Amino acid sequence: MRRPRTIWSHCTIGGVLLATSFGSGALWAQEGIFLSEEQAPRAVFADADAFARQVVNVSPTMRERMRTILGTAQPSVWEEQYVTFKATRGDSVAGYAIIVEEIGKHRPITFVVGVRPDGSVSDVAVMAYREAYGGEVRRKRFLTQYHDKTAKSALQTYSDIQNIAGATLSVDAASRAVKKALAVAQVAFGAGGAS
Repeated sequence: MRRPRTIWSHCTIGGVLLATSFGSGALWAQEGIFLSEEQAPRAVFADADAFARQVVNVSPTMRERMRTILGTAQPSVWEEQYVTFKATRGDSVAGYAIIVEEIGKHRPITFVVGVRPDGSVSDVAVMAYREAYGGEVRRKRFLTQYHDKTAKSALQTYSDIQNIAGATLSVDAASRAVKKALAVAQVAFGAGGAS
């Protein structure tokens, strides 16, 4: 039996090369790119007037400060840089949209996390999901659990975050992504006070 021909489409999100397969049976039901880098900040700061893109390069000092903030909740991926957007409403800063990645079961999941100047989460969205299962973490019903969480929040499954049956690894990845974005916002922008 001949295998179906597969066509690969490539694009980047947050500096990460993504490959999406199109072909008979090649796409998994839950995989996909759901937000472009351009769309990402509006997904977490819908009422902002403007967004200013900034790439934050990670120095060894920044990484150590982040490790301290994260404590035992260390990420599965340490990016060399973070694509961020300063969201403004009129003359005031609404917050920072930070693109981060965390490993689900086997592959990275790309998230955008909105962090207000006080260090609390405004919103979270999945930009790209690359696993066959667990894509339910994209649902607003799940992601709203992160609203108003801070770097001091536990963000632990069965504690302050409800699990999704069959998606535990994706749920854990979402929590690590939010924690990491909160640490980036604190260290890079002073959100929530000095570390």
